[in-house]
Amino acid sequence: MKIGFIGLGNVGGKLAGSLLRNGFDLTVRDLDETAAKPLLDRGAGWADSPAHMAEACDLVITCLPSPAASAAVMEAPDGLLTALGHGKIWAEMSTTDEAEVKRLGAMVMAAGGEPVDCPVSGGCHRAATGNIAIFAGCERATFERMLPVLKAMGRRILHTGPLGSASVLKVVTNYLATANLLTLCEALVTSKAAGMDLNTAYEAIRISSGNSFVHETESQVILNGSRDINFTMDLVSKDIGLFQQIADRCQVPLEINPLMIDIFRDGENRFGSREFSPNIIRRLEELTGLDITAQGFPADIVDDEPEEPGYEIVPTRAV
Repeated sequence: MKIGFIGLGNVGGKLAGSLLRNGFDLTVRDLDETAAKPLLDRGAGWADSPAHMAEACDLVITCLPSPAASAAVMEAPDGLLTALGHGKIWAEMSTTDEAEVKRLGAMVMAAGGEPVDCPVSGGCHRAATGNIAIFAGCERATFERMLPVLKAMGRRILHTGPLGSASVLKVVTNYLATANLLTLCEALVTSKAAGMDLNTAYEAIRISSGNSFVHETESQVILNGSRDINFTMDLVSKDIGLFQQIADRCQVPLEINPLMIDIFRDGENRFGSREFSPNIIRRLEELTGLDITAQGFPADIVDDEPEEPGYEIVPTRAV
């Protein structure tokens, strides 16, 4: 299978690297051609346009920063839709809007292609090692065709149902991760204000019912002071905004998410939209005058688990 990959940012470049590492025939494209150079140096091909990529590849993956960016790649005069013919697969790995992926997916199906929304979850460090989780929304037959490719990029692969279902669940999980980040910021600042040693506070949370994936990763770079997880405040705002849109469409009267939206809007106004998202803790640091850093924590999160072959997760209570 010949694979095309568009969008070589913090996550996309690492996912594409996993495909190369696992021996796939890969063609890449990004608006910033320098982002493609490491992959080109390792043997990937380059596509002059999305249309040329779709003509040459059996599967085209997009991993882009916004629904608008995906729409532009799909619908431009030299976009993917001009050449996504019969039997070709379009796989949207961006975090996107359910309604938008369904709209674009309908066009892909009308052209004879097969659409998949397959966002990832687990952080850039796991994208780099092929140990990230992947959700996939599509027809089961399409999922079976995609599965060997998904297993090369991720470890735990979940078929979530029809097109759009993966995008809903990805936004749900990002909402939860954001809520966890904000509560951890409050927990760490309050611990410091109460005179607790932050190394001890970190361990207390880690071994307790308060532990989480976010704590074991983002709390470390918060305490180091780098706050670097290769994810920025504007992307958090996008994700929790998408979650709000889903809830609004379903007439769910959310209480917590609107507060989170306000907090990150304030964070963007204070520190800039491209500030690392864990630096949302600076709001509390500035208000309290406390420095929430400690010795012994890493500046970057690195996946120390060896790369393992991916496998499908089957819900245990599935009928």
